[in-house]
Amino acid sequence: DEELSIVCPNLKDLDCPKVERGWSCFKVESPLDFSLTGILSSILKPLAENGISIFAISTFDTDYVLVRSDKKSEALSSLKKYGFKI
Repeated sequence: DEELSIVCPNLKDLDCPKVERGWSCFKVESPLDFSLTGILSSILKPLAENGISIFAISTFDTDYVLVRSDKKSEALSSLKKYGFKI
């Protein structure tokens, strides 16, 4: 009742009172079993250690991690250092 967030590709003609553009999205390989724990935490740790803020979205099948586009290269480097396949 208090809020509605819509995540979609950048659209020039989006008629909304508040729009934030400039995000890049990483999709976690899916599907993820519900018994798995710590998946999102392990991805966010290297980003947090490098001062990269995120916006995370979890769905029934997988997780998505969005970073500001100007931090995308830095985020990729951080994740690769931790052994993630990009």
